[in-house]
Amino acid sequence: MGEKGSRKSPLLTIIMSLFLVYSFLPLLWLVISSTKTQQSLIGSFGLWFSGPFALFDNIGQVLTYNDGIFLRWFLNTLIYVVIGAGGATLLATLAGYGLAKYNFPGKRAVFAVILGAIAVPGTALAVPTFLMFSQLGLTNTMWAIIIPSLISPFGLYLIWVYAVDSVPTELLEAARVDGSGEFRTFFTISLRLLAPGVVTVALFAIVATWNNYFLPLIMLNDPNLFPLTIGLQQWNLQAVGVSSQPIFNLVITGSLLTIVPIVIAFLLLQRYWQSGLSAGSVKQ
Repeated sequence: MGEKGSRKSPLLTIIMSLFLVYSFLPLLWLVISSTKTQQSLIGSFGLWFSGPFALFDNIGQVLTYNDGIFLRWFLNTLIYVVIGAGGATLLATLAGYGLAKYNFPGKRAVFAVILGAIAVPGTALAVPTFLMFSQLGLTNTMWAIIIPSLISPFGLYLIWVYAVDSVPTELLEAARVDGSGEFRTFFTISLRLLAPGVVTVALFAIVATWNNYFLPLIMLNDPNLFPLTIGLQQWNLQAVGVSSQPIFNLVITGSLLTIVPIVIAFLLLQRYWQSGLSAGSVKQ
């Protein structure tokens, strides 16, 4: 069994290698292109270096172009992620845990509503959300992006199904017998057991909010409120529009800077997955 299980398939290895190369090719192009000047970017092969190394010059131009508007967009995106994605993770964790560990009338109906909410794409709700927010006078404000970001039906469902098995009911009953309150039990016991699921939901919410494009596009018209996605698109329109400006190098370098925080967040949070998996593999 050991030899059979450890045997490798050359065909599968080749296929997975091709998928890996295909996945990293756009990132490689982005990194290489960010090191080029505007002239080298247009007149050279995209997947190889050319001309003077201009990465740091491009970064400096990105951060200072148009009075440093990129930093404002970065701060806006950070606010949307911290409040929106953080709030979505907290609400999904509390609601999913409550639905998994407490029984109440109408629980099946709530389950059906959540599954229905997951099936509806977010873009289909963008226009109704805009109409509702315009009636409330919240369009062209940060709340127009933060409030919809607080809702994560998939995150709630994920925590729900994860909490069913990861938090033993016997452990909760023992805590209650010892006199521990529900909130104390949740924050001192349950939350630690839910850590891998919470991190997964947090990463989904962070990526979704960081890459949010369509909702800010229809909600915001003030450049000082734009997230990075809309701001970089505005730069791209400047570069290809009628009154085009030679700022393709800024668009590409800005895109590279935009993905760096997501990579850092993943690297910092992946240890919770590893610790959760190793803890789950140990039988008591």
